[in-house]
Amino acid sequence: MGIPIHQIVALSSYVLGKTLGGRERFPLVLMLEPLFRCNLKCAGCGKIDYPEEVLARRMSVAECVEAAEECGAPVVSIPGGEPLLHPEIGGIVRGLVARKKFVYLCTNGLLLEGKLGEFEPSRYLTFSVHLDGMRERHDEIVSRPGVFDKAVAAIGEAVRRGFRVTTNTTLFRSSTPEDAARLFDFLSTLGVEAMTVSPAFSYEEAAGDGICLDRRSTVELFRPLVEMSRLRGWAFNHSGLYLDFLAGRQDYRCTPWGNPTRNVFGWQRPCYLLNDGYAGSYRELMEETDWSAYGRDRDPRCADCMVHCGYEPTAVLDAARNPMKALLVRLGRGRGAVVGSGARGVRG
Repeated sequence: MGIPIHQIVALSSYVLGKTLGGRERFPLVLMLEPLFRCNLKCAGCGKIDYPEEVLARRMSVAECVEAAEECGAPVVSIPGGEPLLHPEIGGIVRGLVARKKFVYLCTNGLLLEGKLGEFEPSRYLTFSVHLDGMRERHDEIVSRPGVFDKAVAAIGEAVRRGFRVTTNTTLFRSSTPEDAARLFDFLSTLGVEAMTVSPAFSYEEAAGDGICLDRRSTVELFRPLVEMSRLRGWAFNHSGLYLDFLAGRQDYRCTPWGNPTRNVFGWQRPCYLLNDGYAGSYRELMEETDWSAYGRDRDPRCADCMVHCGYEPTAVLDAARNPMKALLVRLGRGRGAVVGSGARGVRG
């Protein structure tokens, strides 16, 4: 299925308007974390390793809506923690949908089936359900048996009730193309709209104990998967150029301001994965952050990152500037530079 045409048109119009208006930096997706508490402790996640007084904090409905309006991004991703633990999550989503934001509510699926009654199907609301592998592997990663089956059942019920549903998958050093292919084949049978996929990245709060990917292993894993996707018809919730980047065929710089993060502490500098402090407002984040200090050849923490929160915006901007290139890549006829070749791409 892929991303619906109405959403593609809306996002394309937004990007075109900003670029024609001469805006150098503008947001595409607001990463909104209204709480950090979760009901699981997954491998590679550092978002819940806070003291109890922090895990007890919540952003209010008004704060969430204000962040979306202040930022202006057309898409709002709500990760966590587990957002469905927030007692006002229904009100948060309604407030964002009323403002015609495309909302992706990220969930591990444990509470989803029981919470569906708090939401109404909308072209602006998508549930993004976390699944990192087939049953045995996923339950191992989340450290709890039965989670895979619960999430799959929730996906089925949400689809049955007419909700938009996607999945999100993180691939680790131990992942293989064959295992990932089995998962994507299975997910494609569930009626989901598309799949989000990301290489595991060892950021500050989640060192990962050697389970995360470096740039070379990311390319080695994703290149065959991108080739298989063209043969098997997998629908990914990504631009073709970002997938080409994961396969090592585009050489991009991160665009850290493309997906700004707002959470219980404020606006996180510089991005969702690195934490160099917080700004009190979106304007302060944009104007007082030294964006030139970040990137794989500028900050050693960024060296192995190829995660979509930083690189999807770069790919989207490249597509806006080079639509024929984007079309050829989507059709499987265009190829960019191999990572490490020294070629240069978009400079976010």
